[in-house]
Amino acid sequence: MKHKPWIIGTLMLCWLPDSVLVAQSAAGETPASGIVSKYDKDSDQTLDLAEVKAAASAHFDKLDKDADGTLDSKEVKRVIGAKTFKAADPDNDGTLSKEEYLALVERLFKKADVDNDGTLNVTELKSSWARALKRLID
Repeated sequence: MKHKPWIIGTLMLCWLPDSVLVAQSAAGETPASGIVSKYDKDSDQTLDLAEVKAAASAHFDKLDKDADGTLDSKEVKRVIGAKTFKAADPDNDGTLSKEEYLALVERLFKKADVDNDGTLNVTELKSSWARALKRLID
């Protein structure tokens, strides 16, 4: 039976422990309330997927130091762990396109949205999934 690589990658992300996602010191991390304030364009004190993807897209562009439209493992060294990078790279070309990066963002958003209301509030932004998501947007 053939499996699509993106399905396998998505399943792998479900089982990844927090240690796989690159740790960032609490002192250097923007607090959840600061993330909401910074990216909440409609001022509803939550982040919806569109707001998160817009922030992630801008962050992708910032990380893309060589401006080739992809991110290699060196460009995301402090943002994404090696196993997560591999899982987020379904075509196994060793880089993440913006589409692949945003797919990872969306998967993490859905994991962090524990009440499934389509938004992340300050409380939800304190989860381990949300901390990983915050590294992809800020």
